Amino acid sequence: MSDVSVSLDGATLTTEQLIAIRDGVASVSISDAASERVRMSRCAVESILSSGDVVYGINTGFGALSSITIDESELARLQTNLIRSHACGVGENMASEDVLMMMTIRANSLAVGHSGIRLSVIQTLVDLVNSRCAPVVPRIGSLGASGDLAPLSHLTLGLMGENQFLVEIDGIWELKDADYVFELIESDPVELQAKEGLSLINGTSQMCAYMVGALHTLSHLIVAADSALSCSLEAIKGSHRAFDVRIHRARPHSGQQISAARVRSLVNDSQINASHAVCDRVQDSYSFRCAPQVHGPVIELILNTKKMIEIEINSATDNPLIFVADDGEFEVISGGNFHGQIIALAADSLAVTCHELASISERRINQVLSPHWSGQNAFLANEEGLESGLMILQYVSAALLAELHLLANPTTTSNVPVSMEKEDHVSMGATATNRLSICCDHLSKVLANELICACEALHRIEENAGSGVMSIQHIMADLVAPLTCDRSMTNDTEIVAALLLAGGLSQL
Repeated sequence: MSDVSVSLDGATLTTEQLIAIRDGVASVSISDAASERVRMSRCAVESILSSGDVVYGINTGFGALSSITIDESELARLQTNLIRSHACGVGENMASEDVLMMMTIRANSLAVGHSGIRLSVIQTLVDLVNSRCAPVVPRIGSLGASGDLAPLSHLTLGLMGENQFLVEIDGIWELKDADYVFELIESDPVELQAKEGLSLINGTSQMCAYMVGALHTLSHLIVAADSALSCSLEAIKGSHRAFDVRIHRARPHSGQQISAARVRSLVNDSQINASHAVCDRVQDSYSFRCAPQVHGPVIELILNTKKMIEIEINSATDNPLIFVADDGEFEVISGGNFHGQIIALAADSLAVTCHELASISERRINQVLSPHWSGQNAFLANEEGLESGLMILQYVSAALLAELHLLANPTTTSNVPVSMEKEDHVSMGATATNRLSICCDHLSKVLANELICACEALHRIEENAGSGVMSIQHIMADLVAPLTCDRSMTNDTEIVAALLLAGGLSQL
């Protein structure tokens, strides 16, 4: 584990830190201030138990069963039953790296100090993260409201020693039983006490984990989109004038300006552009000329969503919440901070942006492969007619676009009331954020195809492209061999897509 340590204080956790924890380059600890808040909140729970007051989540049933009071002798059993009954997720398992982020987010949310959980429980979460031990968690089961109940229940089963774990050993995730894990972290499984089960599962942690991962990926893909645009612009010998700084100052949306500036930087010192200073092409098509106006809003949405999700991962998202005053007086208030609408709406919007980035990219692929625009052989075939060249890369991109069109349909409109109508409006945020990860993967392949086509076209142009585009060409040349004859391009697309997902162009 790296010497870099992230202190969970319930207020300052960032998406970058979560990615570092996910990737195993940072460890986690609990701040002293957070520890004190957690202790005070737990003291409030103990005071309630001593008083005999009836308080939801502490000594009552849950959801539609909240009117039933539970005897003090049964409170530990109540919490255990809650976890076992709610751990009914199905489908493929979450990636272990996503589970580690989910655990960290949950620990940080509890560290805000309004949940009434013991510090030792949060410390167990931290120890598991630091030891790269992720409970096995089926992906499907959350409605994005009332918390990510099913996934977080499977996580909590792990804390209780009733679940298997995936443990990273020398870079390989190996399935281990709970005994192995708790011996590894030199701790005992958690025996849940009053309110603790509810505190652990009432929250937006799965949604947030997926969103953090998707935002990290999209921050790379928007750079890749501008990079592919720049390569295609040079490949068709397009005009640079649409990217003139004066145009974008005249409509000063920040994302639009960022995109245009990035393109200007990549095509700077282009011999191709200089060689076509005098030509009869007055304007390029919208997929080039309007690209900053399409890419730019995506940049802004990514940045705004990042701000939103960093508020969310530093929030108390369970219910009820315990508010302790400086004098020790406290109040327990039921609310709805577990509702993931803000995350779901953002995920729906970002899914649409993935479609739009892929849509405009596919249009640029069409032009690079067209003699009318590129001035080269149709589909960049070496022998037209006898060979098909890169024809089917556009087909595949169109097929991916069709998939993205379906995936762009909003999940937030899929409300299904549950718990005997007590929970009558849900966000479906877990579905939305997982769907977004799929959208990112599809988008990466469309952008990969554009880069392959553009770089193949550039390979056949005598003049040098802009300095930044040439740097991209050099990277691509190490991954994709020139097209000397027809061949399957599947591996080429997958290799380039993996590069884009990993941020291989983000440092240019």
